[in-house]
Amino acid sequence: MDPTALFVLASASPRRKDLLAQLGLRFTVAAADIDETPMAGEIARNYVHRLAVEKARTVATRHPDAWVLAADTTVALGAELLGKPRDAAEAREMLTRLSGQVHEVFTGIAVAGRAQASEVVRTQVTFRTLSTEEIAWYAETGEPLDKAGAYAIQGKGGFLVQGIEGSPSNVIGLPLGETLALLRRAGVPLPWTPGGQR
Repeated sequence: MDPTALFVLASASPRRKDLLAQLGLRFTVAAADIDETPMAGEIARNYVHRLAVEKARTVATRHPDAWVLAADTTVALGAELLGKPRDAAEAREMLTRLSGQVHEVFTGIAVAGRAQASEVVRTQVTFRTLSTEEIAWYAETGEPLDKAGAYAIQGKGGFLVQGIEGSPSNVIGLPLGETLALLRRAGVPLPWTPGGQR
């Protein structure tokens, strides 16, 4: 059997795919199509956990013999969830609100199928105080449009950030250390373990 068939990433995110591939993990990709609307009053931690579990379980129904990994990331400014902006105008509005502020990035990670495991990782991010010109320029690059909170630290958006407390890869969309610990706990064969992927 193709070893990649045993490990499935339930995400269409190219960033999560790249992060896992950098670690030498071999996997197939099967995105989950679920409703990602937050429930009334749902806090960030509960929101990303719920979605990660739902995504993993949805894809696991199609791959019951595999380990299925899913994740979901959101940005929280106080009690408000900042998802992906619809257009450059909404990106400018989000970035204006984040300017000079401390916010939190939450990622829920979940494994389903052969094993069940999940957790939530939190990173605190501090933005520089941004000028109107900086915000307008960055919004027009198009980079913010498919990013929670309207920025990408691994791209042009790195200049927005003054400091990070916690996992930098969590802000990109997948906390690597915590994800590997979760996969190990779920029994996924890792490249450096006996009998692991080669």
